[in-house]
Amino acid sequence: MIDVIVVGLGAMGSSAAYQLARRGKRVLGLEQFTPSHDQGSSHGHSRIIRQAYYENPAYVPLLLRAYELWEQLEQTTNTQLLTVTGGLMLGSPASEVFAGSLRSAREHRLKHEVLDSAAIQRRFPAFKPTPDVMALYEFKAGYLRPEECIRQNLNQAARHGADLHFEEPIESWAVVGANETVRVKTTHNTYEAERLVMCSGAWTPQLLADLGLPLIVTRQVMFWFDPNGGIDPFLPERFPIYIWQPDGLRSFYGFPATDGRTGGVKVAIHGSDNVCRPDTIDREISESDIQNMRRFLAPRIPSLNGIVVNSKTCMYTTTPDENFVVAAHPEHSPVTIAAGFSGHGFKFSSVVGEILADLATKDSTPHDIRFLSPKRFKAGKV
Repeated sequence: MIDVIVVGLGAMGSSAAYQLARRGKRVLGLEQFTPSHDQGSSHGHSRIIRQAYYENPAYVPLLLRAYELWEQLEQTTNTQLLTVTGGLMLGSPASEVFAGSLRSAREHRLKHEVLDSAAIQRRFPAFKPTPDVMALYEFKAGYLRPEECIRQNLNQAARHGADLHFEEPIESWAVVGANETVRVKTTHNTYEAERLVMCSGAWTPQLLADLGLPLIVTRQVMFWFDPNGGIDPFLPERFPIYIWQPDGLRSFYGFPATDGRTGGVKVAIHGSDNVCRPDTIDREISESDIQNMRRFLAPRIPSLNGIVVNSKTCMYTTTPDENFVVAAHPEHSPVTIAAGFSGHGFKFSSVVGEILADLATKDSTPHDIRFLSPKRFKAGKV
């Protein structure tokens, strides 16, 4: 007998499986790839975590709980998952990244500083901001190790009795019978359970096509550069995570040298117009991809604009307002859905797992997720 089937064991699914299993639920986890794989949206060695949330101050209470849960997982597994480096949110005074971060920091009384252009360059010489650039410096920002986070969630889920199946793709799912049992068919078998949690990432548009969720999947590229002049200015004790929104351009973001003196320094552009599907995404990195990244780096962090030592693709799955979807399925009460996290979702996966476990066991959660309801969309059946 199975209490809950979790489809997708990436960031959100691995956390949900762990939170459900630790509550004593009989959990079956289904993943089409290997554990902690690099085919979706949760790989690339690092993900930003921050609290001064420019996207919406309503996320901050969720973030505070996310930090607590990451720290609990670190203590439980005796593994470092989160590194605090501090973080810069850069842009013009009216930019969303700077002004929105400042709004969140003030509203929730988060420890921060406001830096002008001269202070930014004095404290972090690698940055070359123009005089109009301001930055909010957040003390608690840093980065997570996504592959290790997922691996530890899976290990803990299994330790608490979850049955985790890998390389077993989903073919279909349905709610059947008067008792609304959930039936999931895979390439290997057919399973039934009382509840289903869907955490299928970029595959959600296909697996939840009946909902008509306005999800867009895009191709993203991450780069690691070998800085001109050496790695020292970019070491974690000297260099923060950052998000920079130049006027008229997309934001770009980056990290310190998370692997020390080897492995380069990671940077990427936030967002893309390159719509794709998981089965057709172009995994090759082109010269135009590299040159596009250099156009962001050259005038702003010129010493980072060195040799490319590594690059990877991943996928964003986003909603029109870039807020997540976390809710009960509007037509099938035994089904809980989690989607649209890409671009800023990984840091939330610890608390999203807790929320999904709440919804799958109690049909409610103490966390305020009303702004994440799919009912906000007029299109489709939601």
